[in-house]
Amino acid sequence: MNGRTSLIWAALALAVGVPIAFAAASEQLAWRGPIYILAGFAGIIALALVLVQPLLIGGYLPGLSTYRARRAHHWIGGALALAVVIHVAGLWFTSPPDMIDALTFSSPTPFSPFGVVAMWAIFAVALLAALRRRLGLRLRSWRIIHIPLAIAIVIAGVVHCLLIEGTMETISKAVLCALVLAATIKVLADLWRKRMVRSESIARQ
Repeated sequence: MNGRTSLIWAALALAVGVPIAFAAASEQLAWRGPIYILAGFAGIIALALVLVQPLLIGGYLPGLSTYRARRAHHWIGGALALAVVIHVAGLWFTSPPDMIDALTFSSPTPFSPFGVVAMWAIFAVALLAALRRRLGLRLRSWRIIHIPLAIAIVIAGVVHCLLIEGTMETISKAVLCALVLAATIKVLADLWRKRMVRSESIARQ
């Protein structure tokens, strides 16, 4: 592993590890039950996985072949859905009325609707990915469905996280959210650029 590769992986580890470490050291944990804490950290891990996903699909993580990166993207997508299930189930267990309000978009807390939108978008992507072969979705059709849902996941997930005043430390949380947005914008821009180049190439033929 060369210096550049080590630097990229170390930067990713810091981007993910620092917010989790600050959250683990939060004084607010002293007043939280174990299930609530588990649910909270599942949410933090979910946000970290949202950062990894565009890095994988864009080929920005060195040392991984295209095939391995796509396979990792697939499995991490499943892990992301599981983390959201744990997050929601834990919060439901600790306070069912609050979760009912959130799921019905009647919660007074401003972060709730964004979390619910991100949750359903994640579940939709996971379900479609599992049924992709049965549905006969080709790559173009899959991207038409997947990209808007991915954008919804990122935007709603980031806003949900930023609006919550919880165990996450403010600056590290903001940096993680900014990195999620930057990675998503980067991969979307690269996909658009490749599409334009391909279209120009076809037009010249």
